[in-house]
Amino acid sequence: MLRVMYEAAELNGTISDWQEDRGLLRVRVARHTTPHQFTESLNETLAHVLASAHWCQYWNGEVISVTSPSNPLRVNFQVSDFDPAPVVEIRERKGLVAVHVSPTANVDEFVHALNPALEELLAGGQWFQHWNGEIVTMDSPTAALT
Repeated sequence: MLRVMYEAAELNGTISDWQEDRGLLRVRVARHTTPHQFTESLNETLAHVLASAHWCQYWNGEVISVTSPSNPLRVNFQVSDFDPAPVVEIRERKGLVAVHVSPTANVDEFVHALNPALEELLAGGQWFQHWNGEIVTMDSPTAALT
């Protein structure tokens, strides 16, 4: 099973960090930051994740990774231009996951809204992780970290 979990945390000296294990990506976000601060940090963090980890999107029969020449895989967090706006809105297309965040959301609200949205995204079956020679999908046994 694939899981991506975001957590509000007390972080010192950083706004976001990450940890990966088989079938799991855990991202922590500093609790007392604004949407503009944490979206900027998450863009840097997820660029590092995609460059270092082995997550791929399966789009219309094509495997998309960070090294795909025509559509390199990326995740983009941005503060929504709308106010009011949903706390989180996710849009996915080939090579891109765009996460729009309400300009008034705090980190606890953000992770509370994002985690179920990511479960739904991953349940679509278009994602996999290449972990130590194994292809981990939503149908794989449970992730190592819980």
